[in-house]
Amino acid sequence: MNKGLAALLMLMACYGHAADVADDSDLPQWTIDRITPVHERVSRWVSSTSRGTDGFFGTDDHLNTSNKSYLRLSQELQWEEGDGFSTDPGIRFKLDLPTTKERLRLIIESDPEETRGTLADKGSERLRNDSQNASDTVIGLARLSDKDWTRNWDTKFSAGVKFRLPLDPYVRWDAERLWSLGNGPWQLASENRLSWFNSDGYFARSRWDVGRPLDASRHLSFVTNIQWQEDEDTLEVSEMAAIHHKLDKRSAVRYAAVLVGSSASDPQINDYYLQALYRRDIHRQILYADVIPELHFHRDTNYDPRWGITLRLEMFFMGDVLRR
Repeated sequence: MNKGLAALLMLMACYGHAADVADDSDLPQWTIDRITPVHERVSRWVSSTSRGTDGFFGTDDHLNTSNKSYLRLSQELQWEEGDGFSTDPGIRFKLDLPTTKERLRLIIESDPEETRGTLADKGSERLRNDSQNASDTVIGLARLSDKDWTRNWDTKFSAGVKFRLPLDPYVRWDAERLWSLGNGPWQLASENRLSWFNSDGYFARSRWDVGRPLDASRHLSFVTNIQWQEDEDTLEVSEMAAIHHKLDKRSAVRYAAVLVGSSASDPQINDYYLQALYRRDIHRQILYADVIPELHFHRDTNYDPRWGITLRLEMFFMGDVLRR
């Protein structure tokens, strides 16, 4: 068992040992004393780096403007019946430059959506699958619109390069829209992306989410994802019906039924499964844990039921350094 996995299991076990700490943390005090200095140092580095870059490309307001840059470290332990255990450490970052948004906005982001594989790979976003390959980082300029997505299509056009040799240019177009359906509580959200990378060709994805609140703590949603990648040359579709239940101010659970299929000419279901995703804010909105049990029915195993579970720990280092 590697050190990252051991740390994951140790911190997950701390759930039941929080009687002597404030109600915004589940960790014992000795753990808080150890992680707080490290988290503050890295967060200050994220903040100073993002604000310094923002000041170079943006305006003098960069020191006083909210900055949503972040660095996320994660560790996953996965088990599925028949495949055994696997571990997956991950890192992802995004550099936010808010004072440049009135003009062209600089975008620096690791692990762009186009590198995360097929819908079958992504499932219902159970796994983060954060890339650790620096060549999957993109840098570019984005032209933002200032339209309200509840009234008009909110679009963004961007272009840049992926860090690799030789440099891999790309262009990307995004569009989002939100509608209220009639006078009731139902809403429909649409998120769409069309992009081209020199190395991988074209990528197209459309997400449609229709949902409504059931009460003060529960929300019902039906989500359709459609995706096509030139290197796969297969149209993929996933459908998810889910109930999101907020348990308290620091924890929530999502119950979902998911179907993943492919091919427009010869449609087939590749996987369908039942899932419960429990998420807990372990420590002050910077350390989170997920527990995700699933029951899969894979096409390549003749739809025999197979159990699986994922344990995940995530730590966020934010551009806005929180003072507590």
